[in-house]
Order: sequence, then C-alpha cells, then structure tokens
Amino acid sequence: MRYLRQYERGKDGGRKRKSAGDSKREENHVATLKEVSDKTLKRIHILGIQKFGPSPFREHFERWLMNLTDVLTEFESNPNVNADEQFVKERTQILSAIKAELEERRRKETALEEAYKNLADSRNLLDQIKKEHATRMGKVKGQKNREIRRLNKNIDSLRAELDYIVRLKTGFFRGVSKKEREQKEMETTQEINAKQRELELAMLAFTEVQESLRDEYDGKRQPIVEQIRDCLKKIESLETDGSLEERWFACEALIDAVNTFLQRKTLQQHKPA
Repeated sequence: MRYLRQYERGKDGGRKRKSAGDSKREENHVATLKEVSDKTLKRIHILGIQKFGPSPFREHFERWLMNLTDVLTEFESNPNVNADEQFVKERTQILSAIKAELEERRRKETALEEAYKNLADSRNLLDQIKKEHATRMGKVKGQKNREIRRLNKNIDSLRAELDYIVRLKTGFFRGVSKKEREQKEMETTQEINAKQRELELAMLAFTEVQESLRDEYDGKRQPIVEQIRDCLKKIESLETDGSLEERWFACEALIDAVNTFLQRKTLQQHKPA
C-alpha cells in the first residue's frame, strides 16, 4: 500500500519529510482557551448574520439550529474550557428561546400556503361579484332604455297630435267645432304632461334601482377587498425572512454569555489561593 509523503520546508530552503511523530502531535493538538474562544465567537457571529434563500425559510431552521448547537458543543468539549453551571444555564435558555421562536415562525410560514389559497379564493369571489353586478346593472340599463324610448315615443306622438289640433284651430274645417278643438287640445296637453311625469318617475325609479345595486355591490365587495388586503399583508410579511432578526439577537446573547464566562474564568484564575 502506498503512502503519500508529507514534506515541509527546512531552514536551508530544502524539503524535509515530516515524521509520523510530528503528524501525531498536530492531530493531538488541543486548542487553547483563547483559540477555541475566538473561533467560537467568530462562528456564532457568522451564524447570527446568515441569510437564508427564498421562502419557505422554515426549511433552513433545523440545519441552522444544528450548526449553532455543534459550535457550542465543540466549545464546551474543549478540556481548556470547563464550562461552569451558569454558562450552561444561560446557553440552554438562549437555545430554548430561539428554538421556540423559530417553531412559532415555522407555524406562521406554514400558514402562507393557506394565505395564498385564501387570496385566490377571495379574488375569484370578487370577480364573481363584479360579473354579477355588471350583469344586473346591464339588465336595469336595458330596461331603463326601453322604457324611456317607449315613453318618449308616446310623448312625441302626443305632441304631433297636439300640433295637428293647433293647426285645426287656425284653419277652417267643416264639422269640427271650436269647442271640440279646444277640448281635444286640453286633453292631449294633459296626456303629454302625464307622460312626461311618468317619464320623470321612471327615470327616478331606475336611478334608485341602480343606486341600490351599487350599494349592494359595495356591501359585498368591501369585505372581500379587506380579505385580499389582509392576505397580501400576511404574504408580504411571511415572504421576508423575519427569523433573521430573531436569530441575530440569539447569537448576540450567546456571544455575551461566552464573553461573560471568559471574564469569570479569568477572575477565578487570578484569584488568590
């Protein structure tokens, strides 16, 4: 079996083969308290500012927690550390808190799918309400136009008849008395006035119907619009990694805990026997 030879530069610039003892000593090297502390603080800081990819962010939570736990485990397993009870307690509380916060965030993100579904349902319902309103308004408009045309046609016919009667008054027509012409003129004028009043009432009635339909439409539409706004607000908040701030605070708290522990350890080392 072939082995790769390891070489290192000698003082004379030449290459000197590492002995098995050198390699073994490197493998058995135990990091000093400062080395392991600096490395731990740096890794915790990196985890505190780590950004996740696009949502769903919850897919990264477990891995992130595992990495953070591994960093602390490696720190405490170093024989030069000898973590005290206070540090273990603080570390446990911080990890438990961030784990609970991420679990709550996970539940909220799970609701994102429901928010998308509710948004789609609300938009479909709003489209249905709009179409129904447009159909009903179209029917009322059609009825209004037909009724107005009918009444205007009647009024035009009566006016033409009135014009004919007026011409009778200015001419000489045997068999038609003046009294009959005046009576006919009065009746026709009354009919015209009645039709015009009917037209005004019809216009008013259709306007009231249209306003009622608009009020009904607004009453149905407004709650759906509010639902859509709520869904969009929820989606917007969940599509942003809200856990970043929570994770940063947790890591900062762990950094403080490590530094405070190191200060306690330094004081103990310099404490007179």
